[in-house]
Amino acid sequence: MLNAHNITVSFAGEDLFSGITFKLVGGDRVGLVGKNGAGKSTLLKIISKEQEFDKGTLALEKNLRIGFLKQDIDFVQGRSVLEEAYQAFTEIKEVEKKLEEVNVALVERTDYESEGYHQIMVDLSDLTHRFELIGGYNYQGETEKILQGLGFKREDFNKLTDTFSGGWRMRIELAKLLLQNNDILLLDEPTNHLDIESIIWLEEFLSSYAGAIMLVSHDKMFLDNVTNRTIEISMGKIYDYKYPYSKYLVQRKELKEKQLQTQKNQEKEIQRTEQLIEKFRAKASKATMAQSLIKKLNKVERIEVDADDNSVMKVRFPMSVQPGKIVVEAKNVAKNYGDNQVLNNVNLLIERNSKIAYVGQNGQGKSTLAKMIVGEIPYEGDLKLGHNVQIGYFAQNQAEYLDGEKTVLQTMEDASNDGNRVKVRDMLGGFLFGGDDVEKKVKVLSGGERNRLALCKMLLSPFNVLVMDEPTNHLDIASKNVLKQALHNFEGTLIIVSHDRDFLQGLTKTVFEFKDSKIREYLGDIDYYLEEHNLENLREVEKRTKVAKVAKTSANDSKDDYEKEKEVKKTLNKLSKIETEIADLEREVAQIDKKLADEAQYEKVTGQPDFFKKYQAKKDKINTLMQDWENLHGVLEG
Repeated sequence: MLNAHNITVSFAGEDLFSGITFKLVGGDRVGLVGKNGAGKSTLLKIISKEQEFDKGTLALEKNLRIGFLKQDIDFVQGRSVLEEAYQAFTEIKEVEKKLEEVNVALVERTDYESEGYHQIMVDLSDLTHRFELIGGYNYQGETEKILQGLGFKREDFNKLTDTFSGGWRMRIELAKLLLQNNDILLLDEPTNHLDIESIIWLEEFLSSYAGAIMLVSHDKMFLDNVTNRTIEISMGKIYDYKYPYSKYLVQRKELKEKQLQTQKNQEKEIQRTEQLIEKFRAKASKATMAQSLIKKLNKVERIEVDADDNSVMKVRFPMSVQPGKIVVEAKNVAKNYGDNQVLNNVNLLIERNSKIAYVGQNGQGKSTLAKMIVGEIPYEGDLKLGHNVQIGYFAQNQAEYLDGEKTVLQTMEDASNDGNRVKVRDMLGGFLFGGDDVEKKVKVLSGGERNRLALCKMLLSPFNVLVMDEPTNHLDIASKNVLKQALHNFEGTLIIVSHDRDFLQGLTKTVFEFKDSKIREYLGDIDYYLEEHNLENLREVEKRTKVAKVAKTSANDSKDDYEKEKEVKKTLNKLSKIETEIADLEREVAQIDKKLADEAQYEKVTGQPDFFKKYQAKKDKINTLMQDWENLHGVLEG
């Protein structure tokens, strides 16, 4: 499908990567890994032809279709979720529009014998055939299925995209890509805004994808479940392994160890040869031997061990002032969004120096409670902060608050005060923004780099309570580890929302489980919490929450099940009959259209008594049946 050869990309005279070569074929599911800023997103942009490269060649198969999910997307305002998702079907929508125009012309015109009317019938036949060929009769159902898989509810379909957060709009963009049947899918951190259910659904979808996939992700479990190949970008080179991420790490380590051992053995051999040369040089009778050894030594190709990029950000969260013993106290706190009661009658007490993890399925109120504590949203009930409490808050969409037109340095200087402005450059250096990097505009930074900048900016204000909502989104694995250590060393109170077990392990001492509008407290770390539930990971917590809800609903409604089942069966039978009738009528209309398109048969067919009246009656009947079908479907879904 794709062949990249000796690709080189430079910025400001420095190579981002140089001479990289690889191929993509159908069935490849490549995990593209590397540190933030290594060039992963840049490589995806090059493949999608959104960015030029300086040297090398990129050969693509003819008519190759490439879909690209970027970290930043622009939406046209005023479209509903469904309307935006339908933008995936450019040709279908064009043909559908033409069909509507042709059908309107057929209804309005009465010059049945004219050449113009005959041409309209020919166009109708051609367009109907093309519409069927490109999946015109199936695209709406497929769209709804994909949107629901990604977490949208049916009642969301007609809401404007403007009313959704950036994360949900990213899901719509992902849905569009999955609907397009592209040959190559390029996905730049597709899981960042997905809940566990949607991640699992996406894993299953991608695992059976027929084309090639190249994706950037820092979610180890997602990489292991989806990919069958790993390409690492490090120090301007790539390393290509036919393994998913965890196996690649093992292979990479083994290769490095072999390289080091081989280099060590070669060094010993070189030292031995050099000693012989020095020994033979002193004797005239051995001079020829010495020259021979020197020539041999000059021909030796020195083994080089691949250099590792071990640079990591330096993070320390300093305590401001000592707060009172009680940090947060909530009494009878509740929060609802319309009819959705997210939290109800919540009572809790958070003491100084607590380390708490919020876990549970998306939509259960984890982020909501975090926003209530920091005073971002209104609520019912009484929630008080303790004496001297100063909060540092990292929101899930923290990087979206950064101004893309400002430089990294301006962002920090504008947020600083007279006391810490002189430290801004040193702070940025600690977060790997050194030299000319501080003059980069925020809009050109990768997602991980923007998160690093947001973390750095947060340190400009004093705090003794840290509230962090999914802080690891976009961060590479090395940065995650550094952040975890910094949070572990933080002497204040920590409240963290995350579904990453690796990140939470050893970090917190208490777990708050959010479920059914309530909060349950577990006095132990994340491993203790999972042991209590007899689970392996947080994915199972979120899956089981959903399953439990379904089971509970089933138990409560068991008395009504029989009657409901009877009604459902009746409705399904009616639907089946209508579908059969529609199929028969559509077949008849298609046969008539075929005859009308044939000049030899046109006059014979149209000469029959009341032909056009009967023809139109069949089409009207189809429309009526389709309306009945939609109404019955509405009953089922209601």
